[in-house]
Amino acid sequence: MGNYLKKFPASLRELKNVRALAAIAMLLALRVVLGMFANATLPMFGNTVKLSAAFIPIAVGGAMFGPVPAALIGALGDVISFVIAPTGGGYFPGFTISGLLTGLVYGFALYHEKLRLPRIAIAWAVNTLIVETFLAALWLWILYAQQPDYGFYLTARLISQAVKCAPEILVLFALSKPVERLAAALNRKK
Repeated sequence: MGNYLKKFPASLRELKNVRALAAIAMLLALRVVLGMFANATLPMFGNTVKLSAAFIPIAVGGAMFGPVPAALIGALGDVISFVIAPTGGGYFPGFTISGLLTGLVYGFALYHEKLRLPRIAIAWAVNTLIVETFLAALWLWILYAQQPDYGFYLTARLISQAVKCAPEILVLFALSKPVERLAAALNRKK
C-alpha cells in the first residue's frame, strides 16, 4: 500500500516538467477528440454497448505520468468535451468524477510499473467494476430520475463491459511497449 501512496507525490512532480506538461496536454486533447468522435454502438446489443477509445489517453497518461495527471486528463477531458459539444441535457458532474477516478485507477496501477498483460488486465478490471459499471449505472439512474430501477442500468453496464473486455485490454497491451519507450525517453531528457 505504501508503494502506491508514493506514486501520488511522484506524479505531482511530473507537472513541473515542461515536456511532461506538453505530453499531458496532447493526451488531454486526444481524450477530447476520441471522446467526441469515437462513440459507436454495436447494433447486435441495442444501445447498451458503445465503443469509445477515450480511455486510451487516460490509461497512457496514467502509465507515463501517474495518477494526478491521468486524473486531470480524465476529468478535464469530460468537462472540455461537454463545453465543446454538449450532448443531451445539461452538464452532469458524475461523469467528470468517473473520468477523474479512471485516471487515478490507471495511474496507481500502471505508473512506474512494467506494463505486462496481467497488470493491465487488473487495472482495467478494477476500473471497469468500480467506475464503468457501478458508478456509471448510478449516474444513469440518477440522470433518468430513477426510472427504470438501478438493476436495469447495472445489467446494461455489465453487458457493455463484458463485450469490451478483450478488445480494450488488448489495445492497452499493444500500446505498452511504445508507452514504456516514450516514458523512458521523456525521463532521460529531464
